[in-house]
Amino acid sequence: MNRRTSSYVASSLIITALLLFAFCELGFCRVEKSLFMGAIRDLPDPTRNGVELESLARFAVEEHNKKENSLLKFGRLVKTREQVVAGKMYYFTLEANDAAAAAGGKTKVYEAKVWVKPWMNFKQLEEFKVSDEQNA
Repeated sequence: MNRRTSSYVASSLIITALLLFAFCELGFCRVEKSLFMGAIRDLPDPTRNGVELESLARFAVEEHNKKENSLLKFGRLVKTREQVVAGKMYYFTLEANDAAAAAGGKTKVYEAKVWVKPWMNFKQLEEFKVSDEQNA
């Protein structure tokens, strides 16, 4: 390779590297975090995928009632997030009221985690608690 050709190649490599760096700094090279396995991502509108997600949220309330011998009644789904694990972990923020309380029990906000493996016909309540937002 002669001197002129090697100078041209070196200049081309430097310009390419600078352009690549500039594009990445401007955000063109970024990968969405939620595309990675294990990342928790928000589902846009919990009512849009209504039937399946609401069914899982109702399942969470029913399982909580069985475990804690309580009488919570599902109200509505407020927020849903999902995480890809061995299956999917759904994080629900939901409203429910205590049917055992005197007439007109107060509606509270709860958080529930439900693990689903559809190929095994498996679903399990992992956690159910009063939301931190409720305590604030």
